[in-house]
Amino acid sequence: MLKVENLQKSFFTEEIETIALAGVSFEVKEGEFVAIMGPSGCGKSTLLRAVNLMHNLYPNIRVDGEILLNGENILSMEPIEVRRRVGMVFQRPTPFPTMSIYDNVLAGFALNGIKLSKSDRDETVERCLRNVSLWDEVKDVLNKKGTFLSGGQQQRLCIARALAMKPDVLLMDEPTSALDPISTSKIEDLAMDLKKQYTIVIVTHNMQQALRISDRTA
Repeated sequence: MLKVENLQKSFFTEEIETIALAGVSFEVKEGEFVAIMGPSGCGKSTLLRAVNLMHNLYPNIRVDGEILLNGENILSMEPIEVRRRVGMVFQRPTPFPTMSIYDNVLAGFALNGIKLSKSDRDETVERCLRNVSLWDEVKDVLNKKGTFLSGGQQQRLCIARALAMKPDVLLMDEPTSALDPISTSKIEDLAMDLKKQYTIVIVTHNMQQALRISDRTA
């Protein structure tokens, strides 16, 4: 499903080149849950952001090598297409602050210019919120802002937003590091459920977490 070959990522400041990733190679099979581990500052998040083409936002970053998604090189694809097929959940919850819970789930469709009927929108919101075990908690407050929710609920909302586009791969960048132990446990349980339907790559510095939830570690 995902194959990274000899990936190198460099940052440039004036005449100085800093190599953040050097010759990274690994692959993830369909339906697999892989944890990427390592000490702080070693390039875990940098690697994940390369897979989602987030370096395209900055002119002073160069990426070499190949990142293949089902055999297609991500580095030669349009970023919006990549981000539709590769969902991303960040370290801190990132609901869009001006949007309601309902609209946060559907944000990917709006950004991609995809129009849905009212019934399809309603079905998508309910399905995705049920997938992250959030529907029963928010079904009566869907018009409230996403930032109205607790930190753990916001992170589950962000996962629902990523799942709405039915991605091939879901990337999770230390999704529990900013959460309390109870919320962390809920996110881990959710991740275990999601791996029945999705290919997942998670960045973590927590060895016990990797042991609990992943099939393999890198």
